[in-house]
Amino acid sequence: MIELRHQSLVCLSIREPEHKVACVKALLTDLKNGDCFIDSNKDLLDLSLDSNSIPGRPEKPELVSPKYVKRRAMNTPEGKAALIHALAHIEFNAINLALDAIWRFPNMPEQYYADWLKVAAEEAYHFSLLNQHLVEKGFNYGAFNAHDSLWEMATRTTENVLARIALVPRTMEARGLDASPSLRAKFAQVGDTDVAATLDIILRDEIGHVAIGNHWFNFLCELRGLEPISTYEQLAKQYEAPTPRKPLNHTARLSAGFTEAELAWLENQP
Repeated sequence: MIELRHQSLVCLSIREPEHKVACVKALLTDLKNGDCFIDSNKDLLDLSLDSNSIPGRPEKPELVSPKYVKRRAMNTPEGKAALIHALAHIEFNAINLALDAIWRFPNMPEQYYADWLKVAAEEAYHFSLLNQHLVEKGFNYGAFNAHDSLWEMATRTTENVLARIALVPRTMEARGLDASPSLRAKFAQVGDTDVAATLDIILRDEIGHVAIGNHWFNFLCELRGLEPISTYEQLAKQYEAPTPRKPLNHTARLSAGFTEAELAWLENQP
């Protein structure tokens, strides 16, 4: 039998996107079939791995500062492909983020690891859908440059599971809940209903992913006797997390487990 956390690290180190997707899918199948066990106590940080292998990613896309990621008009085939590429890049990073949350942090309940593997598998599915749209338009993942903001936050929180959960799923990924309606509208307006339908799938699943983040954030706060809003405020300031762009998608965020008090606090942030 394979051990889930160690195999998650193996999947994380894979560079080729299709192979990474297949690795995650197989691992989820193994867990469901009882062919995988979870060692929640083992510290895997002492494994001898080249630090450059985490996360494993292909040579392309070239990673640049966000200010150098060009925005292209949606009324051109290249413009639509560029936006789909940006979304695919987010989903590819999200696979890596979920896998990293599994192997990196020991001593969590087994359900924590099972939850993040489910997230990784759904992010892999989203990536595959978006990459297929790229291929249908004559492009592929890596055809445009991209930025690394999502993984940079993961790098800042490598030693603090509470900060990781607070600032990646509940902050960086929750921004997708707010952006999704306008993105979907852009594709619908130019008649790209297939991509719009994919974005519906992604929003549905991402609500669940952010809900998982909220669950484990609140679990850790309760375990440590911390008040959630003030704890989040302190962590956001300490790790220089971005504030969400308005308007917030209140319906999606409430479905994902944010409280009215949390949303009121977020709305008041500049």
